[in-house]
Amino acid sequence: MRYPVDDLTPAERERIAPHVTDLERPVYALVNLPETVKGALFARYSRYPGTLKRLFLDEFADSLPAGAPAFDGREGDRARELYERIFLGFGDDSVAQLGGLHVAAEWSSNVLTKLLQRPRIGAYLEQSTRYIAFDRPVAGLGTAGDGAAASHRYYRDPDLGPAYAAAMDELFGIYADLLPRVTRWCAETYPAPDGTPAAAHERALKAKALDLLRGLLPASTLSHVGIYASGQTYEQLVLHLLAHPLPEARQYGRWILDAVQAVTPSFVSRVERPDRGGRWIAYLREREAAADRWAGRLGLDQASAAAREDGPSVRLVHHDGDEEDLLAGLLYESVACDEATARVAIAALDGDERGALLADLVGARENRRHRPGRGLERLRYRFEIVSDYGAFRDLQRHRMLTVQWQPLTPELGAEVPEEVTLAGGGDDYRRALTRSAEAWQALVDAGRPREASYAVCLGYRIRYVLDLNARAAMQLVELRSGREGHPAYRAVAQEMHRLIADVHPTVGAAMRHVDHSVEPRLERILSEMRAERRLG
Repeated sequence: MRYPVDDLTPAERERIAPHVTDLERPVYALVNLPETVKGALFARYSRYPGTLKRLFLDEFADSLPAGAPAFDGREGDRARELYERIFLGFGDDSVAQLGGLHVAAEWSSNVLTKLLQRPRIGAYLEQSTRYIAFDRPVAGLGTAGDGAAASHRYYRDPDLGPAYAAAMDELFGIYADLLPRVTRWCAETYPAPDGTPAAAHERALKAKALDLLRGLLPASTLSHVGIYASGQTYEQLVLHLLAHPLPEARQYGRWILDAVQAVTPSFVSRVERPDRGGRWIAYLREREAAADRWAGRLGLDQASAAAREDGPSVRLVHHDGDEEDLLAGLLYESVACDEATARVAIAALDGDERGALLADLVGARENRRHRPGRGLERLRYRFEIVSDYGAFRDLQRHRMLTVQWQPLTPELGAEVPEEVTLAGGGDDYRRALTRSAEAWQALVDAGRPREASYAVCLGYRIRYVLDLNARAAMQLVELRSGREGHPAYRAVAQEMHRLIADVHPTVGAAMRHVDHSVEPRLERILSEMRAERRLG
């Protein structure tokens, strides 16, 4: 695939060259910048339609001194020799946790973005479908021989065939056609509340329309991802990407490795060693092949005929711990005895005393950022969820949990948002879903089941597991149920809260900042109004 290259003037290239490891590739590390600037760049990245290089030039370069020396990529002989002696000689992996870097991975598909964000120990920022419209073709995208014509933002591979490309173009065409129609309907249906600044209302209308139509975008849609992680995390990420069956994943694994090597080569020195990284990659491939083989042997590699009719769901398939476990955990750091002795004392309390103890230990919790102590981690929940892929994308990004997901296919079905139907776009939306399913089936029939996921619209459902403790559940549920969130993941968070409250009422009650409202509205209006006040 051919990726766009920023059209930089000689002066712009000179200005940004000291701060990136590569001016041409879509993957590069940030260097020679204050940590706060790198963080601010990534924070702005999610709402900015262009690349990180263009963002730096447009919004940051003027506030930083020019004339920074070119980055020479040298670690220093003393640091490298010490690192190799400790890390390679003694196998002390913790050393690689103590240094990190910022890497931009641009023009990556929505299949790849989930692989990039899979490591737990790292920070990730992704271009948002809520703030970025994908209706305009981009110059420089395509495959060799496409010429210079602008193309829609989706992953390309000549091996996927012309029928795949035609289907993707049609999906983006329907999206582009519906966007102004749905935006006008939103403006007519949701007038600005009294006192709302016009700019805030306009941004909220745009976010609402983009939310309603994001299910039309295929998983091949290209996005930009910012990563900040330790050397150890990059090593693990690169190994998993290089072992992955998708060519796109292996290509980005190579590019990320090059970017990290340009700044801190010692952190990833094991990757290219045949006896270390080579065997590691072989092990990962063997492990995945064994799982695929056994799934087929057990007849578990096909979706059931009834799966599509089952619709979206949230099931609590397992939970661990009870109220005594919770109270003993919350008290543990303050007592001077073993846990068994503490549990005996707790068991002797009557119901009112237990309630008072829990209320004191949880505290007033004035906002969702006030979370109880680590004792809440004594309880665990395992949820199996079927939701649209768009909601999964947002929930998958939570770090303090175990997430596993099955391949994205159209077999679990999809729904047309009611508001899109009211806006007159229901038939077009259904046509896009059908076209997506046909393109997926064609790739499966051609012997490309993994690549077939590229053709599937984000509105189709996927099955996945979230396994987390009660403290992590409190953070996820309260954040993702918020009234400014997307309705799809709000519904998942609200149902998770209900199921937790069924088995652990005291934990459910401690989650005081869960929003269970469901009325149609401009989800982002309050946030945009607050942003407008801050700007003012």
